[in-house]
Parts: sequence; structure tokens; C-alpha cells
Amino acid sequence: MSSPGHGSSRGEISSATPRGQTSPAYTEFHPRWYRPQVSTYWWLGKWAYVKFILRELSSVAVAWTVAVVLLQIRALTGGSEAYLRLEHRLSSPWMIALNLVAFAFLLLHSITWFNLAPKAMVVRIGGKRLPAAFISGPQYLAWIAISAIVFAIIISRG
Repeated sequence: MSSPGHGSSRGEISSATPRGQTSPAYTEFHPRWYRPQVSTYWWLGKWAYVKFILRELSSVAVAWTVAVVLLQIRALTGGSEAYLRLEHRLSSPWMIALNLVAFAFLLLHSITWFNLAPKAMVVRIGGKRLPAAFISGPQYLAWIAISAIVFAIIISRG
């Protein structure tokens, strides 16, 4: 039997690693795997990858919107002075710009979510797959209807 790190009679090659670190055992018949270098900006190569990354980033906008709503609820429970302070903070130009960017990401998030639904939910009627428009269409219609109702409420109170 050979000592650790010096190989054996079976042709094993050991790599010199500092004490305490482990390295996979390579043999002359099992060389190191080829792992090509991948750029940090790999996702800029195709539009599909860019859309994927933007879709993933849109979750930050969702979290931001949830945080703003929670801050509004907290300000409402704190009284009119607390709500006016929050409203003043939210009306600054940089907050308006940030919320516009968040709104754009929320639109992207919603649209991609509705477009994903027919791929995730396969509905068959009479052995035939229901067209995607019959699954995502009602979602878009509900979104438009609810947005119109909210808009009408806001306009009527303003």
C-alpha cells in the first residue's frame, strides 16, 4: 500500500494539493474534463437569453412594489402625518423614475407570465390541445377589466 499523495502501482496520478484540500483523483485514462471559459456576459449573445435575464430581474421590481405597498399600509396606520411624509418621499423625481422602471418590469413580468401559462397548463378537450389563446386570452381580458375598474375608481375620487 502506498502513502497518500504518492500514487500507487495501479497507475493513479495524484495532484499536489495543500494539506486539508481535496482534489478529485485523476488517472491516466481519466484526464481532466474540458470546461470552456464562459464570459460573464454570455446572456447578451441571443435575444432569448436577454429576455430570460430581464424576466428574472423583474422579480426585483415585484419585491420593490410589495415593499412600497407595505410602507403605504404602515404609513396609513401611522396617521395622516405619516402618510403625507411617505407621499412626499414618493413624489421626489428619482422615486418617480424608479417606480416607472419598476412599472415597466412589472409589465414585462405580467406579460411573460400570461404567455407562459399555456405552456405550463396543457388543457385537452376531446383529445385535442386547447389553443394557447384560449388560456392566456381570458387572463389578459381580466387584467384589462380590473385595470379599467381601478382606473375608473381613481378618476371618480380624484
